[in-house]
Amino acid sequence: MDVIIQGLEIETSDLRELAKLSGASRIERITGQAFRLVDASQQDSIPMYCLDARLDFAFVEQSVKLASFSLAAVDMDSTLVGIESIDEIADMYGIKAQVAEITAKTMCGEVNFSEGLERRVALLQGMDQSMLHRVYDERLKLNPGAEKMLKRMKTVGIRTMLISGGFTFFTDRLKEKLGLDYAVANTLEIVNGKLTGRLVGEIVGAQGKAEALKRIRNKLGLRRDQLIVIGDGANDLQMMAEAGVSIAYHAKPIVQKNATYAIDHVGLDGVINLFE
Repeated sequence: MDVIIQGLEIETSDLRELAKLSGASRIERITGQAFRLVDASQQDSIPMYCLDARLDFAFVEQSVKLASFSLAAVDMDSTLVGIESIDEIADMYGIKAQVAEITAKTMCGEVNFSEGLERRVALLQGMDQSMLHRVYDERLKLNPGAEKMLKRMKTVGIRTMLISGGFTFFTDRLKEKLGLDYAVANTLEIVNGKLTGRLVGEIVGAQGKAEALKRIRNKLGLRRDQLIVIGDGANDLQMMAEAGVSIAYHAKPIVQKNATYAIDHVGLDGVINLFE
């Protein structure tokens, strides 16, 4: 077992203390923001120490490498990208406060995802389609480390999948831009250039995300332990449960509690540092 320590600023004194607490045989540098404590043992004192020091930690089996995985599924809003797209759409339409309130309750699991999505989309009735283009062009930005993570995954032969409770308007564009293998999301109904306030087809919510992941996993003939899933909200929990490794990225407490690993301080490239 190794312990991977990551942080925006890591003090040498912290590494030495963590190595002592874990009984590690040595400290190896992965990057300037990531270090491996080799031959460590799990100790309850390590999570508490890292919490105080604002460091991410992960106990990782030495036999598990990035190339051990064959499919990585990533949530879009607040995971791959730094926004909640529907909140930004609503902002363009002047109703962000109303929509963001429902979004926050949904991501924490206080409101059923499908119900919350339908309520939010209904508020967008009559909005011009051009506002979607503005959100994509002006506000949708990848989270730090996203492109580095995806590039490295492709290099070792991992297929990549974007699974979102958001909208195909954004996921389809990101799939093409980033060279992703698969993308699944909800489709907004647009008539004569205006949003109708309705969705087309079945809602991709918590269960829909899990089903989409299982469908591709079965198509590729993969085992559960060959999957990595990265998410941040309560609607990601079901698909995270379908993977051998689940990663809570700057996530809600309920997601951190149920994930294999949590990344709170570094970017998405922290995912590859866990296994290399």
